[in-house]
Amino acid sequence: MKFPDRLPIPEEVLKIAQRLESAGYETWCVGGAIRDNLLELENHDFDLTTAAPPAEVRKLFKRTVPVGIEHGTVAVLDRHNRPHEVTTFRRDIKTDGRHAVVEFGVSLMDDLARRDFTINAIAYHPGRHEWRDPFHGADDLEHRLIRSVGDPNWRFQEDYLRILRGLRFSARFEFRIHAGTLEAAKANVQGVAQLSAERVRDEWFKGIATARHVSKLLQLWVDVGAARIWLPEIREKGDGTREKGGLDKLPRDPVLITAYLATDPASLLTRLKCSNKEIERGRAIGAWRDKYPDPKHLPAVRRWLSQVGEYADDLLTLPPARSSPISLLPKVVASIRAAKDPLTLQALAVDGNDLIAAGVRPGPDVGEALERLLGEVLEDPSRNTKQYLLAHV
Repeated sequence: MKFPDRLPIPEEVLKIAQRLESAGYETWCVGGAIRDNLLELENHDFDLTTAAPPAEVRKLFKRTVPVGIEHGTVAVLDRHNRPHEVTTFRRDIKTDGRHAVVEFGVSLMDDLARRDFTINAIAYHPGRHEWRDPFHGADDLEHRLIRSVGDPNWRFQEDYLRILRGLRFSARFEFRIHAGTLEAAKANVQGVAQLSAERVRDEWFKGIATARHVSKLLQLWVDVGAARIWLPEIREKGDGTREKGGLDKLPRDPVLITAYLATDPASLLTRLKCSNKEIERGRAIGAWRDKYPDPKHLPAVRRWLSQVGEYADDLLTLPPARSSPISLLPKVVASIRAAKDPLTLQALAVDGNDLIAAGVRPGPDVGEALERLLGEVLEDPSRNTKQYLLAHV
């Protein structure tokens, strides 16, 4: 791959680089924006790497945020309050597979040598329009290849998250993983068990959001062995295949897709330390995804909507809702919503106080009576009048 004469560096990034260079600190653009621009993909989130120590970066710019200062990263805020990451040249001097102790004061070459994959180890000088590609990342971009920088076993043992990153890049760009890199990923995959759930979750969710085909991402996780460790609730179907067509047609909603794939969505989302709201959403999808009403029976559809509540749209998105005869269900649901049929206790024309005034004993009897009245209204919404409901208490 031939490098372009220059890259479209955003003005604010260029100003930061020029300020650092004027102070005598060599500064280069690196990271995903370089890779994506070479692939002709839109990405303007340019990161900078510099010879300036973190303390010096903070002195040179008035507004900074120490987003990862122990690893040399400082976010410089531009006039629009957008952060731009500036990281000091560094190399790892000690790692445990999860975290690294880094040393500053090294060269650009040292900095590029510590990166995960060759396609992410390309640097561009925004002032001189020079390129540095010591590990032939441009060639791997041209040949659509994911290859580790240096020895892949050592690269993965420095940080096991790199295994999952490699799978994400492969699925996003539809690149093949180099044989040696893939072999090392499989050999070292047990190390991903050491990673924090939050890091794994973020990588899995980012993978779902960016993969060209989610089925490809999932197959990579299964083939390498990462799914067995972190996603054991995702099982192969009896015939060894998956509903790839349905999976790839789903919206890129990580919680929805994870819940669709898992035999026990709540358990999986809990392991990944998702929020309580996400876990409950997964639990509801798991509980209801195989329990769809007959679209031709309106009372049954209304009861279903009443029971599934806010999760109805998730369930209507899943492939079973698109299969015949259930495929009529979304239109029926839309008509019920358009008619504003009462579906909840709060939508009833009476409340607990009305029932107590009518002679219902305070306590559990009130709730039971309201549930019975809601059943009447779900059968026929025209019954939702105070006169009718009180007459049937």
